[in-house]
Amino acid sequence: MKSQQSKHKSTKRFLAALVAVAVLGSAGWFGLRLAGGNDHALASVAIPIKPPTDLPDTPAEWRGRIDYRALDEQLGALAQRPEMAGLAVAVVEDGKLSFVRGYGVADAATGAPVTPHTLFRWASVSKTATGVLAAKLAKDGTVDLDRPVAGWRSSSLRLPGGAETQLRLVDLLAQRTGLTKNAYDEKLEEGQNPQFLRAGLATAPLQCQPGTCYTYQNIAFDTASEILAEAANEPFADAVEQRFFRPLGMVSAGYGMARLTGAKDWARPHRNGQHVREVKEAYWRVPAAAGVESDIVDFATWMQAMMGARPDVLPGKVLEIAHSPRVGTGRLYGGTLRQATSNASYGLGWRRFAYGDRQLEGHSGAVAGYRATMIFEPATRTGVVVLWNSDWGFPFRVPFAVIDSYHHREGTNWLDMTELPHRGAAPVAAPAASEHSNG
Repeated sequence: MKSQQSKHKSTKRFLAALVAVAVLGSAGWFGLRLAGGNDHALASVAIPIKPPTDLPDTPAEWRGRIDYRALDEQLGALAQRPEMAGLAVAVVEDGKLSFVRGYGVADAATGAPVTPHTLFRWASVSKTATGVLAAKLAKDGTVDLDRPVAGWRSSSLRLPGGAETQLRLVDLLAQRTGLTKNAYDEKLEEGQNPQFLRAGLATAPLQCQPGTCYTYQNIAFDTASEILAEAANEPFADAVEQRFFRPLGMVSAGYGMARLTGAKDWARPHRNGQHVREVKEAYWRVPAAAGVESDIVDFATWMQAMMGARPDVLPGKVLEIAHSPRVGTGRLYGGTLRQATSNASYGLGWRRFAYGDRQLEGHSGAVAGYRATMIFEPATRTGVVVLWNSDWGFPFRVPFAVIDSYHHREGTNWLDMTELPHRGAAPVAAPAASEHSNG
């Protein structure tokens, strides 16, 4: 009798999961097939569903210390800039999702609007998932962060003078390879194989001795996808999705170009906000560095998990391992934002820095036609995620405007666009023509 009851309950759970996936599929979360980025059926996973009607996406639902109506007006004006195409923004205030909105277009050619369920690329914010996977495996005793990179048979990384035999996994994840910044990224963009490029780093120039200073990488960093896949005994993307994304209910989040372009609702990359550009696979081939895509709702869920809201999936000890500073870095961003931040450091795929007397954490990213940022204040569990489909860097200011609004700090005006060229003028040039995935 108990066996029959157990079987009945299992069948009900399975059917519930099927219904959940069907609902999300009809809402536009998925494209032609109800499967994750690596062909594993989502229907076999119990998925907590948050109906779209529950999202705080209307003024009547915006409550808190932050002036959401003013923010909404500023974001609407931002989306109208000629440098922009579309953007999606979500705010978590005091640990609660308090604001979600899409602006502008996902595709300038068709006029398709950005919605809360439009998929964008995370770019280098993907490194945060890599860092916590390493931390989780370390906590479980599966990975020794102090083990040299060369000690893993799967590692294709070679460094000058055979330094891979001394460089530890923790050094790799904390961007202490010693290589010059973004080594060989341009070769990856040309279509060269990342494993081949990692082997070729043996003859690349060094900025410092490996393990002694901070130098930001993508190709070298993606050695983590090889090592962590070996440690987890499954493909890297599967390890992240099954341990984190699915238990968190992040059904839109996953890896791979086909997963993005096969979705019903996805943001096309744009050049200067006006022209749809070709989607390039380059940085999806280094998934640990820049492989994730999701909608803004799941991006916000990820930020809440990084704040410690889901200890059942990401325990505090795991977050501590991943987020603890490992090396000091230079100031972040550029222009006035660069001057407003200080005391920056890097953990395992994670940033920490001071903004005035506030301590902020998170990561940002950029690939051709996409930008992403996730910044929050741990002390108040208040932060912002932003995804947009153009190369313009101005929206990196959004989290700072929101943090200032939360603390009723006046005089900063991060989203003041009055000094920018007139909206009818030619778009402001993108900061760089390459597809470097920076963070």
